[in-house]
Order: sequence, then structure tokens, then C-alpha cells
Amino acid sequence: MPRLNKLFWMLMVMTLCIGCDQVTKSIAQDKLKTEPMQSFLADTFRLQYAENTGAFLSLGSSLSKTMRTVLFTVLSGVLLIALVFYILLNADVNLQQTIALSFILGGGISNLADRIINDGKVVDFMNMGIGSLRTGIFNVADVAIMAGMAFVLLMNIHLHRSSRKVSESSEAMHPHDKNVKSENK
Repeated sequence: MPRLNKLFWMLMVMTLCIGCDQVTKSIAQDKLKTEPMQSFLADTFRLQYAENTGAFLSLGSSLSKTMRTVLFTVLSGVLLIALVFYILLNADVNLQQTIALSFILGGGISNLADRIINDGKVVDFMNMGIGSLRTGIFNVADVAIMAGMAFVLLMNIHLHRSSRKVSESSEAMHPHDKNVKSENK
């Protein structure tokens, strides 16, 4: 896939992810910050404002501010830059992979922007679950990252199954090749 096409799709997906995330976070800050939790669909979905100093599901929030800055701002920034180069410079990355990785990139950049703007904090405001079985509080960027990871995983499963089918059909078509190879040894 030509680099210019990858760049186009990468920028489109990233713009969509970052735009949706930042708009919803702004609404959450304006409408939810001073309000009590709001519950919908028999408490399956909740809106509640939170500022997360950790990573996904507040992992690492108990680390020192310096360590959080190094891990969640500096290191994630470096990894995001590396992902941009991987997408653009790897000739084997196709359109579907570009889109999937761009969801991860867009969500990551939007959360990174939050950390830079909000003194190391990310705005979260959604929670789902049934009874006491609930997700952590998350945001649209987290959804984009998870969707991108799910797409990558599904593509890898599909690729693995396809390559296994090709291998099995090749062996079925040429079973004597195994015998020839073992006789030559």
C-alpha cells in the first residue's frame, strides 16, 4: 500500500478518534464534573466524572508523579511515534492494519494530550456493568484503543487460520513430497 494512502487513512482515523474523544471529554468536564453519577438502562451504563492519573483502569496511579510522567507521558509518546513510523515505513502493513493501528494511535494521542494539558491526568467518564460486576471508568480514547487492539487480534487470528488452511491444503495436494524429502535424507 502506498505511503501516501497509509498517511491519508491514518490521519482520517486519528482525527475521528481524537475529535470524538476530546469533544466528549469537554462535555464531561462541563456537564458531569459537579454532578452526581447518572445511571441509564437499569444501571448498566453510568456517566460519572473522574480524573485518572494512572493508565488503563487506573493502573499505576499509586506510582510517584515522576514515575507516572516517565511511563505514561514520555514512554507512551515514544511508543506512539514508533507506531507512526511502523505504519508508514513497513511495506507489509495493509489498509486494514493501518486502520486498526490508527485507532490505537488516535486513542493514545488523545489520552497523551490529556496528560500534557491536565498535569498528568486523563478525563474518564463512562462505566458499564451489571450489579457489582463493572468496568473501570473509561473514555472514548480507551474505546478506540481497545477497538484497534481487537481488530489487530481478529486480523491475526484470521491470518493464522488462512495460512494454516493453505498449508493443510498444500500438504493434502502433495502428500508424496513428505516421502520424497524423508527419502533424500
